Amino acid sequence: MQEEIRKQLWALADPNYRKFSEKLIPGARNILGVSAPNVQKIARQILKMDWENYLRTANDDSFESIMLQGLVIGSAPIPTEQRLVLIGNFLPKIDNWAICDSFCGHWKIRGKDRELIWDFLQPFFRENRPFYLRFALIMLFKFIDGVHIDFIFLLLPKIRSNHRYVQLAIAWLVAECCLHFPEKTLRFLKSQTLDKFTQNRAIQKINESLRIAPSLKEQVRQWKQK
Repeated sequence: MQEEIRKQLWALADPNYRKFSEKLIPGARNILGVSAPNVQKIARQILKMDWENYLRTANDDSFESIMLQGLVIGSAPIPTEQRLVLIGNFLPKIDNWAICDSFCGHWKIRGKDRELIWDFLQPFFRENRPFYLRFALIMLFKFIDGVHIDFIFLLLPKIRSNHRYVQLAIAWLVAECCLHFPEKTLRFLKSQTLDKFTQNRAIQKINESLRIAPSLKEQVRQWKQK
């Protein structure tokens, strides 16, 4: 099975797409140049087969191979408790934003499991490893709701990281919170509890959004740090 998957990936590899991806994804190792839709297609094929054996024997010899593992883990038809074990084993393999965000995006959370997953995420906010931390932050997009929004704004100032992809994740998260909870987000930005780079990038993301009203954008601009 592993050899067949490897052959599929190499057959779909595009040198031009590889060069494009290498510029877009700093830190990614051995990119073959397979488009995301094609990787997702292979993941769906694996899920119809013995995907558990695939995960046990999967190799990490390319960017696409690691992404495949994440897609299978995020979509496998298993109880959340079992998925959390697989995620714990997978996290050390994440070393770039693309695999992190793709994995988080394909992990479908059922309502009854939300608090279990919320609790699972909490230790990662104290992590020094940047992509463990980015993983937890990107997962917070699934918790922008009336129950968790205040906890999110209490949590973010406690995260101290100079890693660019952690700071960008926070900025993106704040911009998304602004869309759904504008007044709370305005108060948060006014408090200026984020570092200068992250605060200003959050304000930039808000101003770039096509879904946020111009009047709101004008308000947040006054809290840009000099």
